[in-house]
Amino acid sequence: MAKLSKKRKQVEGKVDKNKLYTLKDASALVKEVNTAKFDASVDLHIRLGVDPKKADQQVRGTVSLPHGTGKTKKVLVLCPPDKEADAKSAGADFVGLDEFVQKIEGGWTDVDVIIATPSVMPKIGKLGKILGPRNLMPNPKTGTVTNDVAAAVNEVKGGKIAFKVDKAGIVHASIGRVSFTPEKLAANGQELINTIIKLKPTTAKGIYLKGVSVASSMSPGITVDTKSVH
Repeated sequence: MAKLSKKRKQVEGKVDKNKLYTLKDASALVKEVNTAKFDASVDLHIRLGVDPKKADQQVRGTVSLPHGTGKTKKVLVLCPPDKEADAKSAGADFVGLDEFVQKIEGGWTDVDVIIATPSVMPKIGKLGKILGPRNLMPNPKTGTVTNDVAAAVNEVKGGKIAFKVDKAGIVHASIGRVSFTPEKLAANGQELINTIIKLKPTTAKGIYLKGVSVASSMSPGITVDTKSVH
């Protein structure tokens, strides 16, 4: 087991492991107990009462965080030539098709989001093995397969994030940075939770929102009272 640093031991003592915090209190505390020297990401971890092995219980979707993520996302748009100008004017970092398909085949994945038009999907279907494990494969369900590439780029740049439940039944998502105010972190977190609640599968039985915790890249986890976020 890794030895805790003196600073980490000090902040661990500030978090009451037996206490359930409100989302706002947890958002304030996570700023206090962060030990990183950089503007770390603040993440929400939401454990759901679903069976991800069942196709109809694979909770996934998108949400536009009211205060953004604090990170400027690098966006690649794969599209035909007539859509390139729209993508570039909206602020896409990379725009094209064949050259980027070749680069990805060679192992290049230095982007955060890939948006594609429906017409080019047959060309990029073969990239699934590379993009799938990195959650980069364009998907109509997340709004990343669309003819309106400008709107899609604007949404991503404005704070739209995609999420999906993992094999353990947990959704992990960034809701901002340590530099955000507690109010902004809490508002972003609540928006994500509200979206996930709306996506509750009809076949999911029992308690749906089983556990919520907040943590930064370099902090202990802080348990949130699920009753306070319903």
